[in-house]
Amino acid sequence: MSSASNRRVVVTGMGLISPLGNTPAELFEALLAGRSGVAAFSSLSPKNLPTKIAAEATDFDGKIDGFGELPPDVKKAIRKGLKVMCRETQMGVAAAQRAIADAGFAGSELSPERIGCVFGSDYMLTEPDEFSDGIKACWDEQGVFQSGPWGDEGLRKMTPLWLLKYLPNMPGSHIAIFNDLRGPSNSLTHREAASNLAIGEAFFTIQRDSADLMVAGATGTRVHPMKAIHASQSEQLAPGDGDPAQASRPFDKNRTGMVLGEGAGTVVLEELASAQARGAKIYGEVLAAASSTVADPNLIAHRDQALANAMRQVFRSAGIDPGDVGHIHAHGLSTTTSDREEAQAIGEVFGAAAKSVPVVAAKANFGNLGAGSGAVEFIASCMALAEGKLFPLLNYESADDQCPIAPALSTSGPGDTFLNLSVTPQGQAAAVLVRRYAE
Repeated sequence: MSSASNRRVVVTGMGLISPLGNTPAELFEALLAGRSGVAAFSSLSPKNLPTKIAAEATDFDGKIDGFGELPPDVKKAIRKGLKVMCRETQMGVAAAQRAIADAGFAGSELSPERIGCVFGSDYMLTEPDEFSDGIKACWDEQGVFQSGPWGDEGLRKMTPLWLLKYLPNMPGSHIAIFNDLRGPSNSLTHREAASNLAIGEAFFTIQRDSADLMVAGATGTRVHPMKAIHASQSEQLAPGDGDPAQASRPFDKNRTGMVLGEGAGTVVLEELASAQARGAKIYGEVLAAASSTVADPNLIAHRDQALANAMRQVFRSAGIDPGDVGHIHAHGLSTTTSDREEAQAIGEVFGAAAKSVPVVAAKANFGNLGAGSGAVEFIASCMALAEGKLFPLLNYESADDQCPIAPALSTSGPGDTFLNLSVTPQGQAAAVLVRRYAE
């Protein structure tokens, strides 16, 4: 076994649930074809919501058949546990099981104590229908909610295990328990940055020789009545008045806001010697990961500085020049300010190379998947390396002088290295650098 100082970490498994399919191949085919997963709401009534459109994972219904190939004992355990899983947890577990099956390490000689799990999520909210009876029990004569009776009257109306459905550590807990992963484990709740932070933590865990294999990813949804309202109060949402497929348009001059989405992504990271010993397929090699949070004393986020800090650190750690990057998978939220700040950060770090390194942003195709976004985008770029093709930046039609990037075109190639970026409205940024595997 190699020493902790030079342990190489590779990607040996990938799984996802997304608005564009539930396999890496389906996702990549849709991205290459320029298809959009954005449409009118199908699972929610838009009557009282701030937008009419969303990118829903319509091919995933939460039933056991959507969890991929499963060993009989794992299938039985998951089916039994479905009743205490909310949709985010179901998507996260399904994506993880698909990645684990893809990696094929079940039944190998790897010790469970050397396999861990780092999984991210958004904050999870109860569905209104689940607490409506409890709320009604606390109404006064005028129909106004009173908090005083909640402990005695309201909670009695709640399902006894309701809390277990909505704890943000439950996706990672279920994944570790179902698959007997006894190594280092953690749960992260860092919104859109959670995926890259989880992948980064898993990478460092293997590098320092605390594990040989890590399951890493995140799950999230904005397709929820309360989350949609929260987003409209603090973020810029695309109104969805025109063609839904054209609503999400990262870096385009005429962008009008982000699109709500849902999904989950998981990757299996493994120490190179371990992967080679069992003949695993290798999708790419993780070179570096970094994060940064920047906000002023008034808690105003500086996303451009946070992104620039994270990018500089990954290049320092990997010892490569920004100009050597094959493509950038941008956060690309499609909001006026976030895209401008991200483009400025790319320009600051890449310098003249920012005019030539192609930028992709899969949120143009499937909107904001919350915590799950970064992992699904990571998988999309790994597929680009594997297939030798790069999908174009959808809906980029009019250049914005304040976003001086080089949008990926149909003729762009993926190169041998990609940089995956994510950032939250609060200024938490994360970056992961990956290259095509070569011995």
